[in-house]
Amino acid sequence: MTESRTPAVVAPDPEGRVVARMSRVDRMLPLWIALAMAVGLLLGRLIPTLNEALDTVKIGQTSLPIALGLLLMMYPVLAKVRYDEIGLVTADKRMITTSLLLNWVLGPLVMFALAWIFLADYPAYRTGVILVGLARCIAMVLLWNDLACGDREMAAVLVALNAVFQVLTYAALGYFYLEVLPGWLGLDQASLDVSIWGIAKIVLIFLGIPLAAGYLTRWWGERTKGREWYEDVFLPRIGPVALYGLLFTVVVLFALQGNTITSEPLTVARIALPLLGYFFIMWFLGFGLGRWMSLTYERTTTMAFTASSNDFELAIAVAIGVFGVTSGQALAGVVGPLIEVPVLLGLVYVALWLRRRLTWPPPRTGAPDRTRSSAERS
Repeated sequence: MTESRTPAVVAPDPEGRVVARMSRVDRMLPLWIALAMAVGLLLGRLIPTLNEALDTVKIGQTSLPIALGLLLMMYPVLAKVRYDEIGLVTADKRMITTSLLLNWVLGPLVMFALAWIFLADYPAYRTGVILVGLARCIAMVLLWNDLACGDREMAAVLVALNAVFQVLTYAALGYFYLEVLPGWLGLDQASLDVSIWGIAKIVLIFLGIPLAAGYLTRWWGERTKGREWYEDVFLPRIGPVALYGLLFTVVVLFALQGNTITSEPLTVARIALPLLGYFFIMWFLGFGLGRWMSLTYERTTTMAFTASSNDFELAIAVAIGVFGVTSGQALAGVVGPLIEVPVLLGLVYVALWLRRRLTWPPPRTGAPDRTRSSAERS
């Protein structure tokens, strides 16, 4: 399916401006996330043993509280996906190919370049940042996409493809970007010893469980009660769980690294520079390509967020497993989501603003209404 020949029109918004119609939860989300960060930092400073307590129980190399928060965050979003419409996404080969190139060719190259530009004299932090760039997002991107009224079916397809590529190529890409490419360029080399099964286990946990739960929930709901009941009654009941999961995850992440973040702010700022550059470059590049390809707002937004997001669970797990929990590589991995959460949340509002300001091709025939934010629909 190709969208480039569809005449551009102003995206319909008969009930008024999108942001003005967002729920109070959506409009106040930056404040809630800031408060969650503050609570996490405070807990990490006031309770020195909290880090060890939270990290005692793990799934693989990931803290169980973080795992639970991520699963709670992803399940409602994946339960909203209309799986019977995924064929409409996979039919557009040009869009899928462009998104995969952004994720697996350009994204790692951009992060590699930024890591060497800003962290050339800090090999541990540089390696950690590169590991973040290699881990393509399979979790939080679903929430950002939903808040920005993106295409859920497209996001589900791209996340599934990223998961497959993650399992098959992460170890090989790590070897290439840490050893081969630096050697070709005459730069310092690092090494990465990580198993494909270790990566597959993380992907199966953080994508497989909520994906299966979301699919089975929709199948059961539509089969027993019908689509109208499922989307108008059931989804609003479980929708807020995604935001609660996000806030809980932010609190735990900041609590785990609260002491390091507050005691070494300059180090965190140094690591944040390439990450900030990466998020903005990849988001605007993805958004610009979507516009150039004459995609709808929903698909353009999804392309932008999937290109700019990263799978920090995998990056942190690999950094801890290979280099140790107190390593500079692990710290760089943790700084990733700490920067990504507020930045991509801000880009949600940028996307909604651009939706109103620019003209867009009309949504494809039969597409569900996504002019409202996730929390408003919930």
